[in-house]
Amino acid sequence: MSVSDESLAAVLDDVARRLRAGESPRLNDVVASHPEHASDLQELWGTLLLAEDLASNPVELDSDSFVLPAGSGAADLPRVVGDYELIEELGRGGMGIVYLARQISLNRAVAVKMILRGELASPADVARFRAEAESAARLEHPNIVAIYDVGEDEGRPYFSMQHVPGTTLGRKLLDGPLPPREAAALLVPVCRAIAHAHRRGILHRDLKPSNVLIDPHGCPFVTDFGLAKRLRGDEPASAAGQHPTITRSGDILGTPGYIAPEQAAGDRGEITPATDVYSLGAILYAAITGRAPFQSASPVDTLLMVLEQDPPPPRLLNPQADVDLELIALKALQKPADLRYASADALADDLEAYLNHESISARSSHFSQILSRAFRPTHHAAILRHWGRLWMLHALVLLILCLVTNVVQLRGVTSRWPYALLWTVGLGTWAAVFWNLRRRSGPVTFVERQIAHVWAASMACSTMLFAVEAALGLPVLALSPVLPLIAGGVFVVKAGILSGEFYIPAAALFATSLPMALWPQYGLTLFGIVSALTFFVPGLKFHREQNRRTRASSGG
Repeated sequence: MSVSDESLAAVLDDVARRLRAGESPRLNDVVASHPEHASDLQELWGTLLLAEDLASNPVELDSDSFVLPAGSGAADLPRVVGDYELIEELGRGGMGIVYLARQISLNRAVAVKMILRGELASPADVARFRAEAESAARLEHPNIVAIYDVGEDEGRPYFSMQHVPGTTLGRKLLDGPLPPREAAALLVPVCRAIAHAHRRGILHRDLKPSNVLIDPHGCPFVTDFGLAKRLRGDEPASAAGQHPTITRSGDILGTPGYIAPEQAAGDRGEITPATDVYSLGAILYAAITGRAPFQSASPVDTLLMVLEQDPPPPRLLNPQADVDLELIALKALQKPADLRYASADALADDLEAYLNHESISARSSHFSQILSRAFRPTHHAAILRHWGRLWMLHALVLLILCLVTNVVQLRGVTSRWPYALLWTVGLGTWAAVFWNLRRRSGPVTFVERQIAHVWAASMACSTMLFAVEAALGLPVLALSPVLPLIAGGVFVVKAGILSGEFYIPAAALFATSLPMALWPQYGLTLFGIVSALTFFVPGLKFHREQNRRTRASSGG
C-alpha cells in the first residue's frame, strides 16, 4: 500500500470512528481538512456512511419481514391506540412496525404503522416517519395505499392506512419469475401510480418488490413512502421555522439491489423522477428473472456493482424471458438517466404496447439516438478526473520523444539501436513514473488496470516494429506510419470503456498514418503533434473539472 493509500485509509478510519461515536461529520469539512483526498472522499463517502449504518443496524434489507432484537417495538396484543384496536403484527422494517387493526368508530379493518424505536427514536427518525405519512397522504390513486389518519400514542407517532390483504411481489417472486405477460400487466398500474406521485411532486426513492402489495384479485398497490422526497422544496417546517433535516449529506437511501446509480453515488448523484424509473425497471427485471439486477454477498459490494457494472441480460438468467420485455427492463436500467424512459408513464406506455402486441419504443433505433449513445460517457468515465494533469504531462513526453526521434533521423542515423533504446527505455521509464504518480492520487480502479494493459500492449507493439523492420529487411522507421494506427486503436478501446468522445482523437490518429507515409522525413514530428494534442486537450478538460469539484467540495 502506498503512502497516499495509507493516508486515505487513516482518514476513512477516523470518519468511521466518529460515526460510531454518534457524530455526524460533514463531507465538506472532511475534504477541507484533507484536500489531497478530495476526489476519493467524494467517491467513497456515501458507501462509508452506508457501511457504518449497516454495521450499527444489522437488518436484512431485501426481506419482507425484518428480524430485530427483542423489545424493539413489539406490543402486547390486542391493545388500543387511539381509535384503533391492534390485532396482530403484519410486518416490520427499518423504521416502522405495521399492525392489522380494527378502526373502532367505523368498525373496519385497517393497517396501523407505528415508529419502531419508540422513545429511542431520534429526531431524524421521527421526521422521516412523519414525512412518510405526509407524502403518502398527498396522493390519491387507486394503486397507492391510502392514508386515513395520523396520530400519536404516548409520544409515539403512528398513522393508519388502507389494509391490503394478500401478499407482496417480493414474497410472490420467492416462487420464481412471473410469466412475461403477467409481469408486464402487474407493472403497468405500479408505473401509473408512481407517475401520479411524480406529478404531485413526490419521489418514492425506495421502490422494490416488497413495497408492492398484491391483493387477492391480483391488483398491485404501492406502499412505504418512508424515503419519499418532495420535488418542490415544500417540506413542512419545524417548530423553529426551519425544514427538518431528514437526510445527511452523502446518505445513500434505498435498498442496494434496486437503487439507481445516482442514489448509490451519494453526494455525486442528482435524484430525479428518472431515479424511480430505474427502480421500476429493477422491479420489472426481478419479475422476469426472479432476482434483483445486482446482488452480492454484502450491500456495499452490491452498491459497487450498481455503480460500475451492467446487469446480466434477463434471458441469461431466465431463458423463457420475453425479448421485448427484456429490452424494456434494460432501457429503464440505463445508468445515464437521460437514456431511461422519460417518465414512469412512458415506461407504462411501452409495457401496454407490449401487452397489445404493438411496437415498443425500446426497440427504437433512430440514427440520432445511436449517435448520441455512441459518443456519451460511460459510467466508468468518473475515473478520468484522476488523469487530467497526468495526460498533460504524457502529451509533453510524447511530443519530446517524437521530436528527438525525428532529429536523430534527419541527422542520418540508420542504426536501429539508438531508436530502439530511445523508445523502449524512454517509454518504459515514463510508464513507471506515470503510474506511480497516479497511485499517489488514490487507489487504482479495476477499469484503470484494464486501460493500463491496453497501453502496455500498444507500447510493446510500437517497440516490436523495430524487430519487424529488421526481419523484413526494411530501413529503420519504415513502419513508423503504423504508430498512429496502434495509438488510434487504443483510443477506440478508451471510447468503448470510458467515453465516446475518444472516437474523435482515434479518427485523427488514423488519418495521420497516410501523411506520415507520404512525407516520412517529417512523419514522427507530425505524429508527435497529433498524439500530444489527443492527450493534452482532454487532459486539460479533466484537470479543470477536478479543480472545480475540489473548490466546490471545500466551499471555495
